[in-house]
Amino acid sequence: MPELPEVETIVRALRSGGRGQPPLLGRQVRSAELLWGRTLAEPGADEFAQRIAGQTFQTSERRAKYLLLGLERDTLIVHLRMSGDLRVEADAGELEKHDRLALHLADGMRLVFNDARKFGRVWLAADPTSVLAGLGPEPFDPALDAQAFLAMLGRTQRPIKPLLLDQTFIAGIGNIYADEALHTAGIHPLAVASQIPALKAALLLDAIREVLQAGIERNGASFDWVYRGGEYQNQFRVYQRTGEPCPVCGSPIERRVIGQRSSHFCPVCQRF
Repeated sequence: MPELPEVETIVRALRSGGRGQPPLLGRQVRSAELLWGRTLAEPGADEFAQRIAGQTFQTSERRAKYLLLGLERDTLIVHLRMSGDLRVEADAGELEKHDRLALHLADGMRLVFNDARKFGRVWLAADPTSVLAGLGPEPFDPALDAQAFLAMLGRTQRPIKPLLLDQTFIAGIGNIYADEALHTAGIHPLAVASQIPALKAALLLDAIREVLQAGIERNGASFDWVYRGGEYQNQFRVYQRTGEPCPVCGSPIERRVIGQRSSHFCPVCQRF
């Protein structure tokens, strides 16, 4: 958390405005203020400050759970991890307790990276592939059809839930949307990937796209202090609904730790 829909929501807000904030594009960086050193993955703090000063934000895109903010010569890459967020605001007053990086802009605004848990990271890269290499396909990639997805599943004996969370397998899915997609497709989180038949694999690919698109349309999911403004939490079928009735059959939703992550599922609808 945040996952693909939440990151996409932030990317769109930085591009065109939203979430109660003005757009970022077209604004020039005047100076950088690093408030917690480990937030910056690369380059070093001095080089970062020198390179980014004077550059103007031109694009706002997403790859997996990474935000790619295109400048004139470099790309500012941000991974929010567990608790990161970005805000565009007037460059006035004190920064907040958990602010880790502030870019002071030439027009009296600032871009601030806030991260309470300190897991988020920022890169300034001339070539984004140096950071993004190894990521799997995007869930909405047209080349990822049912046949290609089935072939991907057939190459591994791993349980499907941890596999969906593996960003080298498919990029952008996290715990929330994996649970929701598996329930929608009627697949148990411990099902062995290579044993999932073609029909079920096609249903799962459709379910992944369905829940991610629904999340994007509702500006992601908000259910704690980490990310605010989304409404997809009102559509949860199983995630964090342990003991509540399954919306399909009424059986109590169960929770099990799989691959060190909580998984929520219906023991009746997801027997496979």
